[in-house]
Amino acid sequence: MEKRRGLFQRFLDLVEKVGNKLPDPFILFIGLSLLMIVVSYIFSLFNASVVHPGTGEELEIQNLLSGEGLQFILTSMLDNFTGFAPLGLVLVMMLGIGLAEKVGLMDYAIRKTILSSPPSLVTYTVVFVGILGNLASDAAVVLIPPLAAMVFYKVGRHPLAGLAAGFAGAGAGFTANIFIAGTDVLLAGISTEAAAILDDSLVITPVDNWYFNIVSVFIMTIVGGLITTKFVEPRLGEYKGGAIEEENSEELKNGGKGFRNALIAGLAYIAIILTIILLPNSPLRGEDGSIVPSPFLDGIVPIVLIFFVIIGVTFGITVGKIRSGKDVGDYMADSIKDMSGYIVLVFAIAQFIAYFNWSNLGTWVAVNGADYLKDINFTGIWLIIGYIIFTALMNFLITSGSAKWAIEAPVFIPMFMQLGYHPAFTQVAYRVADSSTNIITPLFPYMVIILAFIKKYDKKASIGTYISLMLPYSIAFLTTWIILILVFYYSGLPFGPGIYPFL
Repeated sequence: MEKRRGLFQRFLDLVEKVGNKLPDPFILFIGLSLLMIVVSYIFSLFNASVVHPGTGEELEIQNLLSGEGLQFILTSMLDNFTGFAPLGLVLVMMLGIGLAEKVGLMDYAIRKTILSSPPSLVTYTVVFVGILGNLASDAAVVLIPPLAAMVFYKVGRHPLAGLAAGFAGAGAGFTANIFIAGTDVLLAGISTEAAAILDDSLVITPVDNWYFNIVSVFIMTIVGGLITTKFVEPRLGEYKGGAIEEENSEELKNGGKGFRNALIAGLAYIAIILTIILLPNSPLRGEDGSIVPSPFLDGIVPIVLIFFVIIGVTFGITVGKIRSGKDVGDYMADSIKDMSGYIVLVFAIAQFIAYFNWSNLGTWVAVNGADYLKDINFTGIWLIIGYIIFTALMNFLITSGSAKWAIEAPVFIPMFMQLGYHPAFTQVAYRVADSSTNIITPLFPYMVIILAFIKKYDKKASIGTYISLMLPYSIAFLTTWIILILVFYYSGLPFGPGIYPFL
């Protein structure tokens, strides 16, 4: 037994060593952009070309080191950045979600939901709130696990079981939600850019995975709760640590009243939108009266933005954090400041994808890759399962979900489109793989923080303690999600409004 633990530890050390040698994501994409330039030059030496599957036009691989290529690099740089679809979408969403977070609404809702849940449902509530916590982005990973540990400690259960359940929900369940979150907007934008390699009229919207995500919330809540109560907690046994000093958390004045008012305002807004949709000849429905496609879905981002602004402002005014219109602007500005790292990363990602598209390397890889998969007869649902496992393993080297998708999407979306798969279906496969293994990669940015929380209850804890706590959740989430994808695939259930596995 000790020998196996030693081998596993050495494996983790190797993963950490290799992963640490990877550059910062910004530098990584700058390097990939330079690689595209060199590869396009090499391909052009052999007069490589590909027939576009949509137009039938023969496309030569364009040399980025040529005079024309140099002109493209210099003249398109700003347009590549400002025209990158995910940039505007994510920043607009963060204006609303960030406002709700900055005034304390997200924190209050999370705390009250967990602390007021019945003892018999505490475990499932912790996982459920952890999953929904991705509305607050990375803040959920820092807030929920220690709070869950304290709740478990208060009711006489092992605090590490609570911490693990909270982290599993917030980390491994990150991609799921009942609501449209920033993750949906970010990934959909990158997917649209990648799909444009073959079809620039195809748009992947933030709601294209919504139905699957909603079902995932409840399925993963049950799975996370069962893993905690049937496996993790029995393994930990009775907590024998000393008394724990409770963290002091500032209680917002009128927080309950603020939450109630925000809920009323949010429901009123939803009612107004539903009323408009149900009106005869509604301007939010398609010409034939349909919802898919419709102006409602096309405008889902501003609709969601307004929702978060309404509940954020209502809560902020009630608790005294918003006293004037200037406060609203200041909170929004603070939320955009938090996105500065993302904005810098987008600059590099946008150049990489633009070079990939202009050189026609994206089309070449997609067409030839799809042909190869057809030749070896590896084109069914098990191809998607193989892709999920590949991405899950990639998470040990590149933990940034947006960065990894920006690398994979331009390759796999066009390739799978050639095989008939809808980009939103490929996106689902990516999301469940990326989300499941977040909590066991040593390179996860919040691993050190979670390990510090663990040490609060177990002074001798190390990375082995951390991995042994979270590995059961990671395996269970990944396995369950693969089964869920198979259920949706074979039953013909839509993954989102009008979205099925095939184009």
